[in-house]
Amino acid sequence: MFSNCRRNVFLKAELNGFRLDGKVAVVTGGASGIGRAIAERFSASGACVRILDIDQAAAEALAGEIVALGRNAKAYRCDVSDRENVKAVFGDIFQRDRIHILVNNAGIAHVGNLETTSEQDFERVYCVNIKGIYNCMYASIGHLKDNGGGVILNMASIAGTAGLSDRFAYSMSKGAVIAMTYSVAKDYLAHNIRCNCISPARVHTPFVDGYLRRNYPGREKEMFEKLAQSQPIGRMAQPSEVAALALFLCSDEATFITGTDYPIDGGFFNLRG
Repeated sequence: MFSNCRRNVFLKAELNGFRLDGKVAVVTGGASGIGRAIAERFSASGACVRILDIDQAAAEALAGEIVALGRNAKAYRCDVSDRENVKAVFGDIFQRDRIHILVNNAGIAHVGNLETTSEQDFERVYCVNIKGIYNCMYASIGHLKDNGGGVILNMASIAGTAGLSDRFAYSMSKGAVIAMTYSVAKDYLAHNIRCNCISPARVHTPFVDGYLRRNYPGREKEMFEKLAQSQPIGRMAQPSEVAALALFLCSDEATFITGTDYPIDGGFFNLRG
């Protein structure tokens, strides 16, 4: 049996685990879905969050909610596909803050195979999902080097390594995210910069609900269950579950982890069939 003193030590360690006290974290696409969950979880764990989103009103609303809880948050309108906009936003942040964590979460989806993916659709996905992450890493890497290092976490997907039907452009983009993650992790080891990515399976976000409403009117519940059952665990992930993994990978408990693609897939890869 543990003494009360030892119980208190273990309880304190558990409560203080995966903390980001004193850290400033930039979260792109931080106003909704997975990005919102990450911003909220990081804030609750002591981080000062900088919420970047193309939807400025939504970003400001979330920042206001976080500040109302007595925490530190600021919102910035940012189109990650626009290099000059990204440069200006990060420059503004660097004048005020020393950044410790960059979470590249902003991204868009696309449904279609090779033949049904137009050049315009392909370029749109490329500009946000690939160029957007490049722009943000490029804008921040010098700052991280000059200030002793930090953490970059990119949002990939199981689509980057698995063959998924009707996800040609999206899969292309997420495969590139994984490759960029490995490259940055290798090149900046000596600068104390860790770079990892997370590859979720389906996550229940507002995008999923909107997709079902647009494409399966009247059959939303049926199709939701079908999509949920594609994960062996029998459901979609919640954004908060992805945020919990993000918190671990950006915390000091994960200082031995870099150059890794972390699946959070409900058994998709190993338990099918």
